[in-house]
Amino acid sequence: MNTVHRGWTDPGTRRIAILSFIALSALISSTGHALAHNVTEGDAGYIQEIWGVNIIPFMYLGAKHMVTGYDHILFLLGVVFFLYRMKEVGIYVSLFALGHSTTMLAGVWFGWGINAYIIDAIIGLSVVYKALDNLGAYQRWFGSQPNTKAATLIFGLFHGTGLATKILDYEIASEGLLANLLAFNVGVELGQIMALAVILIVMGFWRKSPNFFRQAYTANVVMMSMGFILMGLQITGYFVAT
Repeated sequence: MNTVHRGWTDPGTRRIAILSFIALSALISSTGHALAHNVTEGDAGYIQEIWGVNIIPFMYLGAKHMVTGYDHILFLLGVVFFLYRMKEVGIYVSLFALGHSTTMLAGVWFGWGINAYIIDAIIGLSVVYKALDNLGAYQRWFGSQPNTKAATLIFGLFHGTGLATKILDYEIASEGLLANLLAFNVGVELGQIMALAVILIVMGFWRKSPNFFRQAYTANVVMMSMGFILMGLQITGYFVAT
């Protein structure tokens, strides 16, 4: 991690991080809202209108949510950023999937809902947390390393709660609910596998670069910045809405 930390001393790295922060701030702010788990109008209308068991459509919606959910992708990127063995990747991704699936299924089935702004702010925090972890911040600040597996599972629970909260807003028909939820969850995991495959391929080439560790610092600073932006927008949205 020290090599990554020293990357910030390079002027070019600082400039890239600052410009990336500005660009990302403008990009996210221009959306008008920042509910990371927001369902598109077309999908929302479809969810509200259908009745009975619809396995394939819900699998598609689950996969679509995962591959377009930038909060999930950012956190997943942070989790695997410095994992080099496939066994470790499998363990961490499985923990995230376990947490995500548990609260998504249970949340919708039992009607557990949390204010969308609050839960999405926590999800933004998960991105910040993982970026700081990758930067070695906790070891420097506290002299110890938090349990990364436990953190991945816990934040996975929050990510799933965020999705459950949004799905509950659309009042899915009770007929065929369990089958549809399971199909949606399978789609989410298939989408996660696709996203993970792309991330690992890109990371595999990137890690071969002699400048990887210096650039890794910039990447995690940008990731942390995005998490802070998401948190700020959600907190602002909460107070505006109330």
